[in-house]
This record gives sequence, structure tokens and C-alpha cells, in this order.
Amino acid sequence: MNPADAAADRLLADLRVEVARADSKAALLVGALGMTVGVISAQLSGPHRSPGSLSGVGTALWWAGAAALALALLALLLAVLPRSLRSDWRAGGPLAFFGDIRAADRQGRLVEALADTGHDPAGAVRAALAANSRIAVRKHQWIRVGLLAYGSGALLLPAALLLG
Repeated sequence: MNPADAAADRLLADLRVEVARADSKAALLVGALGMTVGVISAQLSGPHRSPGSLSGVGTALWWAGAAALALALLALLLAVLPRSLRSDWRAGGPLAFFGDIRAADRQGRLVEALADTGHDPAGAVRAALAANSRIAVRKHQWIRVGLLAYGSGALLLPAALLLG
């Protein structure tokens, strides 16, 4: 194996770990978001506590915070959403992931595709490397949006309750 192929193999393994970490981070943040919403809901369950009983500023902060938490939930769910459902595989190209295998099978070319992949295993690794890096970048972008929105909501909702 030449140094470039070894580097590609190592990077692919690292990327797969990073994608799994991103999924774990997003799942953890969804759990934290659920706890935050539970605490805020508990605060609202007391007598004379509802978004409608807040002042104008408090109401604005409340709805801004609620929107931020909704955005956080959406962004974090998009972070864990599977990305590799579509395949750009074409006859003669290597199989890089399960979507490619499915596409080759649907075209009745799975045996041929496996042979092509066997002749150029480095091409399959390069294709998988490109696909996984796109997935990792997208997941981290959504996690960043979710984390910023969560932080905003976690500050705005208590501020709304404190300002009344």
C-alpha cells in the first residue's frame, strides 16, 4: 500500500469516528434541551405563571426563547438525520457505501461493481472519504446552529420569567 492510500484509509477511519461523535453530541444536546424545556415548564406550572401574564418585554423574550429552542431542536435533529441515502454511483465506479451497493443492485450491476471495486480499492476509499467528509461537515454545521440556538433560548426564557 502506498503512503497516499494509507493516509486515505487512516483519514476515512478518523472521519467515521468523527461522524459517530457528532451524532453523540447532537443526541446529548437533544437530551439537555428536553431537560431545559422540562425545567421551564415546571416554572410555568405555578399559580399566575404563564407567558400571557408576562410584561410586554417578558412576553417578547419568552417567544424569542421558545423560537430559539424550537430552532435548536430542529437543527440538532437535522444533525443526526442520515445523509447518505442518495448515491451518485455510475457503472464502472467503485462502491463506496451502502447507497452505492443499492444503486448497483437496482441497475443489475452489483457483480460488475464489486469487481470494479476490487480492481480499484483505493478509488472506493477516496469516494468514501469524500462522502464522509461532507457528512461530518454538515453535521457539525447543524450542531453549531443548534448549540447557539439552545444557548440563546436557555438565556432568554429565564430572563423572560425574571423580568415578568
